[in-house]
Amino acid sequence: MRSVPASDTSMYAKFFKRIFDFFLSLIALIILSPLMMVLMIVGAIIMKGNPFFTQLRPGKDEKIFRLIKFRTMTNERDESGKLLPDEVRLVPYGKWLRSTSLDELPELINILVGDLAIVGPRPQLVRDMVFMTPEQRRRHTVRQGLTGLAQCSGRNNMSWERKFEYDLEYIEKITLIEDLKILLMTVFKVFKRDGITEEGMATAEDLGDHLLRSGAVDQDEYDRKQAESRDLILKK
Repeated sequence: MRSVPASDTSMYAKFFKRIFDFFLSLIALIILSPLMMVLMIVGAIIMKGNPFFTQLRPGKDEKIFRLIKFRTMTNERDESGKLLPDEVRLVPYGKWLRSTSLDELPELINILVGDLAIVGPRPQLVRDMVFMTPEQRRRHTVRQGLTGLAQCSGRNNMSWERKFEYDLEYIEKITLIEDLKILLMTVFKVFKRDGITEEGMATAEDLGDHLLRSGAVDQDEYDRKQAESRDLILKK
C-alpha cells in the first residue's frame, strides 16, 4: 500500500476536519454534561474512588498523550499486590458502560484539546505500537479517533491484522462523506452492542500477546519489545 503524499491530502483533512472536531466535541460536551455528571457520581460510588481511568496512548506522529475514559474495572489486587485478572475486576456496571460505549464519553475532552479526532484509527496501547510493523505504524500519521473504520466494521471482534488494514485504508482518503458514513455505522454498531470484546475474552488481547501466542514472535523478542514500551512510557 502506497504512502500518502502531502499533496494528496484533502482540504478537509488538512484544515476543516480539526475545526469540525473542535466544535462538535464542544457541543457534545455541553449537551451530555448532565449524563456525564451522573456517571461520575455513580462511578465514584461503585469504584470507591476516582471514576476516571487514564492511560498513555500514541497519537499523531506517535506523540504519547493521556487518554481519558470512565473506569470500568476496580483496582483489586491479590496478597502480593498484583492486580487481579481483568475478568475479576470488570464489574457489572463496567460491562454495561462498555456495552453502551458510555465509558468513551470523557474522550470528548481529548478531542476538544486536539489529542484525538472524532474519526480516525483507534489509539492503541504503547505496548501494542512497538509490535507493529513500519507499514502498520503509518496509522499514526493522522490523529487517532474516538471511532474509526475498523471499529464500525467490527469493533474489537476482529483480528489485529484486519484492524490495521482498515486503518491504513482509512488514511488513504479522508473525506467528510467518509467520516459521516463511519459515524453513522458506529452508531448502528453501538446500538447493536456487538463486537465489544474478542470472543472468549473479557477484554481485547494485546497485540504482543497475540503475536507471541501465534508464534509470530519468540519470547526474547516479546520481552525486548515490552522493555521498549516501558522505556517510552517512562520518558513521557
